[in-house]
Amino acid sequence: MNTRTKITALTMVALSFAFSGHANAQMSKEKTVMVGGAPMYPSKNIIENAVNSKDHKTLVAAVKAAGLVETLQGSGPFTVLAPTDAAFAKLPKGTVETLVKPENKEMLTKILTYHVLPGKYSAKQIWAAVKAGNGKSMMKTVEGEELTFWTKGKDLYVKDAKGNSAKVTIADVNQSNGVIHVIDTVLMP
Repeated sequence: MNTRTKITALTMVALSFAFSGHANAQMSKEKTVMVGGAPMYPSKNIIENAVNSKDHKTLVAAVKAAGLVETLQGSGPFTVLAPTDAAFAKLPKGTVETLVKPENKEMLTKILTYHVLPGKYSAKQIWAAVKAGNGKSMMKTVEGEELTFWTKGKDLYVKDAKGNSAKVTIADVNQSNGVIHVIDTVLMP
């Protein structure tokens, strides 16, 4: 191998490392949020991220039981109010086990779609809507009923049709097809 060939080969190897380093740098620049001990990547969809959160195993199982996986992998955009496993644990004993039974799929779907807003709404946008609404903002869910958003101090809350309130504990978990806001209570239509 002559000197010129060696230099060309070394240049190609160096360029390939430089370009792969650039791609890795781009991936590492992606602003992730930690949820349930796992990074949530804005380049992944709602389902691709949610399955990695150890705090959302019940929600993921419920979404599967309701047959909503494909929908939440779709283009959206969606705003998902994602109750944690601890939120589901607050429900009366046996509720989750009953809801995930095939014969209760319709009710489960109704509850889960009540946690989804059509469109992508950041916490900042919701805060602005609350401010413009003199302390509250009503937003229609995919299920068809409304949720009421309100604030207290620096915290954002959402109230369901039954009068139960959930606090947004982690806001603005951006996804490729929307955004997730983690909440501490299951909402009921």
